[in-house]
Amino acid sequence: MRSVFFDPGQMTARLELERPVATPDGQGGAAVSYEAVAALWARVEPLGEVREERAGADVFTLTHRIWLPFRSDLQAGMRLRKGSRIFAIGAWRDPDETARYIVCLCEEAG
Repeated sequence: MRSVFFDPGQMTARLELERPVATPDGQGGAAVSYEAVAALWARVEPLGEVREERAGADVFTLTHRIWLPFRSDLQAGMRLRKGSRIFAIGAWRDPDETARYIVCLCEEAG
């Protein structure tokens, strides 16, 4: 596999990695909140948008490719935050299996 060339100087966005925390609500369910795991530099690449109609209203979904320094602790349900912007992590991979970077495919919430 070819090694991916990537200039780390292109990681100019400061993001917070967050994980979900479920708190029992006393009625058999749970309230989900998020807690910060790490602050890290990233490269955010907008990929596109999808427009759908739901209940008579247009709903837009923005997708992004986000490059992070390699992490072995990513789990389903985690998200990235940049200020008030939230990026739900849908999938991730090590692009060249060298444990240098992780590429996340994300949807911007809100």
